[in-house]
Amino acid sequence: MTRTLTEGPVGSQLVKLTLPMVWGLFALIAFNLVDTYFVGQLGTAQLAAMSFTFPVVMTLGNLAFGLGVGASSVIARAIGEGDIRRVQRFTTNSLTLALTAVFLFASLGLLTIAPLFKALGAGPDILPYIREYMQIWYFGIVFLVVPMVGNSAIRAAGNTLTPSIIMTVAAGTNIVLDPLLINGALGFPRLELQGAALATVIARAVSLVVALLVLRFKENLLSTQIPDLEETLWCWRDILSVGLPAAAASMITPISIGVVTSFLAIHGAATVAAFGLASRVESLALIAIMALAASMGPFVGQNWGAQQIDRVRLALGQGYRFCLVWGLFMAVVLGLGSRPLAAIFNPDPDVIAIATQYLWLVPISYGALGLMQVTNSAFNAMGKPIPSITLTATHMVGFYIPLAYLGGQLIGPMGIFAAAAISNLLVGFGAFIWSRKTCLQQMKKASTEAEAIKL
Repeated sequence: MTRTLTEGPVGSQLVKLTLPMVWGLFALIAFNLVDTYFVGQLGTAQLAAMSFTFPVVMTLGNLAFGLGVGASSVIARAIGEGDIRRVQRFTTNSLTLALTAVFLFASLGLLTIAPLFKALGAGPDILPYIREYMQIWYFGIVFLVVPMVGNSAIRAAGNTLTPSIIMTVAAGTNIVLDPLLINGALGFPRLELQGAALATVIARAVSLVVALLVLRFKENLLSTQIPDLEETLWCWRDILSVGLPAAAASMITPISIGVVTSFLAIHGAATVAAFGLASRVESLALIAIMALAASMGPFVGQNWGAQQIDRVRLALGQGYRFCLVWGLFMAVVLGLGSRPLAAIFNPDPDVIAIATQYLWLVPISYGALGLMQVTNSAFNAMGKPIPSITLTATHMVGFYIPLAYLGGQLIGPMGIFAAAAISNLLVGFGAFIWSRKTCLQQMKKASTEAEAIKL
């Protein structure tokens, strides 16, 4: 809690925050890619089943992300204001809020596996595999949500290295367990998709234990006093004032992807499998942008709380330039290497061909997508979640779903992939304009208040 991001060179501080996050996110994405690799070797049906679970897993993961964003926002601003006791109260109560949310959503999820995935387009040949995976995954959701919220609290203090180490430990655990539990290596039982889910749950449980130990003993972010009901409720209110819109904005994306998956399901299991495969490769390609967006939260939060608006504006400008350069680089890399990359994960020629189409077309919009992600993170850190949810809803509901439906009807899967690229481009540059306007307004407001104080 003694860390401060309100002094020193902006660029070097962003680099120091982002580099550990790149590694942590790489570990997290490697976690998913290894799952995809081993499940892909089981067959196209199993890979399609995992692809159907992706929107639901993302939805609940993004719920946890939203709660973490709310916690990080209020904690970072409290650190910027110098209120240490308030920091501890917010951190402790963010974890109690996460536990409450876990209970509600896990109960609902276990009761709705069949109707939910049927609505997403899963056929009777795929549904048994989905049920095998999700029944275990839902029971382990506590190990997903609580560490995500805890890591967000640690990052709010300006420490991105420790959360990255925690994510690396979880990823390493999962990578070791996957061949043992999925394929039955070294005498372990061959559990196939159930093994993939169980490996994920065990890995997340390890991250839960480590995160709680760090929060309590290394960062001193947890209060030693048992909070009373009144304090808990006002902490939850402040966290949810940012966290609920952030969670809603985050959940819009996987829910929308679920709708788009149903459009793709019309074209067969190979198309859904290819989409799931390409989405995981995409996650790896966007790792630097996602790390920058995650790092922007604590930086903007602390500086906004300390009224250092010029530093916020400078950080956003540097972040935007990086997103555009990185997006162009990834478009070239994936355009040239899409087919061999797809072939690594699945030998089916139909899956490879469709995944190649995605990885050739959609990456041209990655730079603009980065503008939106960095802007959303900044708005949430400022305690202004409405612009973030507006941008996300416009991106997915206003553009992507309608364009994907139209493209799918007219062209097929290629039309759906084109819809993703067009949506990214339109909303990304809209986010850039909105963020610049917000910073200018805040600078004028601060200047007016300073003049009033002088008078």
